[in-house]
Amino acid sequence: MNTTEFQMLYAAGERDFQNIDLCSTNLCYVNLRGANLTRANLRHANLRWADLQQTTLCWADLRGADLSWANLQGADLSAANLKGAKMPDGAIHD
Repeated sequence: MNTTEFQMLYAAGERDFQNIDLCSTNLCYVNLRGANLTRANLRHANLRWADLQQTTLCWADLRGADLSWANLQGADLSAANLKGAKMPDGAIHD
């Protein structure tokens, strides 16, 4: 699935994107509020300024992802792999 298809599904009301592969995609400024991204492959994805409020990212692969300035309020990052991810405060997660 490409980024445009993904965004169109989200805009149409779809919220369940478990196991989706969005590796290295540009999701800068995208609204993903309330989406279920459990076990999603978001490795090296650009999520700068993304709205991830109330998003489920359990077991998601976020290695090397850029989450700078992303809104993660209420997001569930349980067991997510954040190695090398750039977090909203600018820190790199080990």
